[in-house]
Amino acid sequence: MAATVSGARQDALNAMKTFALIASLLLAPLLASAASPFTSLHPEEAIPDPTEQPSPGPYSEFIGRVQQRLLTLGFDAGPVNGDFGAKTQAALAQFQLSRAIPAGGQLDDQTLAELGVAREEAAAGASAEQSER
Repeated sequence: MAATVSGARQDALNAMKTFALIASLLLAPLLASAASPFTSLHPEEAIPDPTEQPSPGPYSEFIGRVQQRLLTLGFDAGPVNGDFGAKTQAALAQFQLSRAIPAGGQLDDQTLAELGVAREEAAAGASAEQSER
């Protein structure tokens, strides 16, 4: 009889150990992702920063403000250089996804409003002049 009770305790102990192991394996990825603000939710970090300095254009200051705002919000848009390159577009798309905005990686009015960045009038005027030509 004593062997049966001891065997039942051992079975219960083994079951608890197995449960604990399975629970830790299932919960480990969730806990790891909560440990850092930059996780797989930020794939833009995998894109290398551009090494060349872009030539200034009519939108450089505006794009620089967008890049700075994305960085402030925790999205890696790369260096604040006024270039709307791949890394900035990827960071913008991730920002859009985080705010339930259709993620096109483009600076539409809804995205600019969520970022809190105003569209430049000078750049908008330059764009209108170019389209008239």
